[in-house]
Amino acid sequence: MITIETVTPDADIAAQIVRDYMRDVASRWYARPATNDEVDQALRDEPYDDLQGRTGMLLVAVEDELPLGCSGVRFNGDVAELTKVFTLLAHRGRGIGSQLLHAVEVACRERDITTLRLDTRAALTEACAMYERIGFVRVDAFNDEPYSDRWYSKTLNESVR
Repeated sequence: MITIETVTPDADIAAQIVRDYMRDVASRWYARPATNDEVDQALRDEPYDDLQGRTGMLLVAVEDELPLGCSGVRFNGDVAELTKVFTLLAHRGRGIGSQLLHAVEVACRERDITTLRLDTRAALTEACAMYERIGFVRVDAFNDEPYSDRWYSKTLNESVR
């Protein structure tokens, strides 16, 4: 059974799944397996220690005490921004990403957040398809992230609590 757990960024389970995420993203960027040094650099370039408390949240999908996926969210007034959305390759197609994002949406609604947005890359085809399937729409760029070429937004309403 898969459970969705809120964890602190310094938890071992968080470090494990976020490292897997960074390895996947960096490998796609380089079009080859990323080295440990490249993954370490990516982790330094994209810190996630703020995904806790008032500033954010880090969720991990767990089965049999093993992390299968993660999703982070940063809170900023009535807007929240998704980050680190990932499912291990061997577990894709099981709805884990959708479960994680549903949990993020519930947490956002509890904080009266009305808009959820994210930036990503078109090369992350599985993620883009999932975002569109669950109601995200493409929007104009809202930041200047150098690795992003696609931006999405979703309006949250009260009816889905």
